Amino acid sequence: MTSTAPETLEGRHAVAEPSSWQQRLRRFGYSPPAGSAAPIGLRERLVPAYTRPSARMWSLLGLGPGPSERLWRLMAWGGPLLVTAVAGLLRFWNLGKPHAVIFDETYYAKDSWALINQGYEGAWPKDIDKTILKDPGSILVPTDPGYVVHPPMGKWVIGVGEKIFGFEPFGWRFMVALLGTLSVLMLCRIGRRLFRSTFLGCLAGLLLAVDGLHFVMSRTALLDQVLMFFVLAAFGCLVLDRDRTRKRLAEALPEDEEGVLRPDAEIAETLRLGWRPWRIAAGVMLGLAAATKWNGLYVMAAFGLMTVLWDVAGRRTAGAVRPHLAVLKKDLLPAFVSVVPVAIGTYLATWTGWIASDKGYFRDWAAKQDKLPGGGGTWSWMPDWWRSLWHYESEVYTFHVGLTSPHTYESNPWSWIVLGRPVSYFYESPAPGTAGCPATTKEKCAQEVLALGTPLLWWAACFAILYVLWRWAFRRDWRAGAIACGIAAGWVPWFIYQERTIFLFYAVVFVPFLCLAVAMMLGAIIGPAGSSERRRTFGAVAAGCLVLLIVWNFIYFWPIYTGTPIPIEQWRGRMWLDTWV
Repeated sequence: MTSTAPETLEGRHAVAEPSSWQQRLRRFGYSPPAGSAAPIGLRERLVPAYTRPSARMWSLLGLGPGPSERLWRLMAWGGPLLVTAVAGLLRFWNLGKPHAVIFDETYYAKDSWALINQGYEGAWPKDIDKTILKDPGSILVPTDPGYVVHPPMGKWVIGVGEKIFGFEPFGWRFMVALLGTLSVLMLCRIGRRLFRSTFLGCLAGLLLAVDGLHFVMSRTALLDQVLMFFVLAAFGCLVLDRDRTRKRLAEALPEDEEGVLRPDAEIAETLRLGWRPWRIAAGVMLGLAAATKWNGLYVMAAFGLMTVLWDVAGRRTAGAVRPHLAVLKKDLLPAFVSVVPVAIGTYLATWTGWIASDKGYFRDWAAKQDKLPGGGGTWSWMPDWWRSLWHYESEVYTFHVGLTSPHTYESNPWSWIVLGRPVSYFYESPAPGTAGCPATTKEKCAQEVLALGTPLLWWAACFAILYVLWRWAFRRDWRAGAIACGIAAGWVPWFIYQERTIFLFYAVVFVPFLCLAVAMMLGAIIGPAGSSERRRTFGAVAAGCLVLLIVWNFIYFWPIYTGTPIPIEQWRGRMWLDTWV
């Protein structure tokens, strides 16, 4: 078994007596390091090593030191790529089915086609979907501008697939399926770096691969899956930046005569961490996220705070007496410049097609204002495209906050984590012997695409969220805090708009972080390195059973994730809650 339970590596010191706050927290489960335990070295605290399988496991496989080392290095990429291959096969299998415009594809597929062909969205005639499905080659892109309420980046992404494979279901779903598959690879590698365990990283990726909501969203041309990809990519870039800067701190600190790294307050407080390309890359990703859907702005704020706190923790570990002041002097301004201006520039770049056009919706608003008596007002000195875009965005914001129209599948964010009200993207009732419905069926069949997370995974995630919150608060584990930040950034902002019409599928943005939380909890169930063989055996069996049940649960719901016709009795058997109908 190659896994280990997550161990706290920051803030761990060998002390004779626990401090008063540690004594107070003992009642909640906090256990300070024992005074007799060997302390973890400063170098290991700054740059933790990756977990290696035990020698016993290699001996069971009949491998010597050389082959086992090569296999261990190979699995760092081999394991994630294998999990990704499985995810890709699942997501691209029969991707063009159902051959229909399902749910909000009616907006994004057409807007993407117009955007990729003329740089701005058009005003499509009503009831054109059937014509598109029947003869897409006969469709002309409308030149009249259309009013859209989301930024263009997600539609640019969808449009690339349409440009390559045509204006049909496979074409407008292709890029979303590709990003969904790549997000599994990213999560495997992020989890590996986060937990310092290839096994736990691949486990997190596997859980994402078999999550029903992520799976359905990977096979549907909606914007939220694209948003999820950029959010996860930004998180991965920041984790890489954290490792890189802590390695820089470790290289700058002095060593004693025995080669042991020692903290140094002056170096820790004055060292400039230099060029940080991964944080700039995170700024680009966050800009692309906000340019897909505006809730990416909340993620930007949460991740920006998180990376600054990581800098504080790194300097404190290196020996800084006043780490907050040191970060304020050395890191805060570079952090702001690396993220916010970069994100804003990236956001504006995605509007290039609209800016370059003369027909985009509201594109000529500023020019019309300039012709009115009194001119364009206080801001007339600004470029007309900037003023027109600002007006457009303000109108869109008013639309979003005022969107309260009742919808059959709307849900409150409180219910998301327990899958209270999933969204049906597609439903038909083929008769026996037609459209794939078995001829032996006594009643009609049900053919549905239901945006529903794998229930056992999500219900396990309820406990995993409590676990990571406890571990963050009482074990001071930065990884638990990072996972909690990712979940909160994608979920908590929706509680501000509970009167707005919102849907469960918005939660796909934080599904990867739910998978990380469950993987972390499973690592704890398996047990930490050094536990008895009996303890780890029982832990591995318990964790393995839970994972197998989650995989089975995904397979069980496969027909209603893919629109496979099944007898109505079987469909009813999968409606575990009344609110799923």
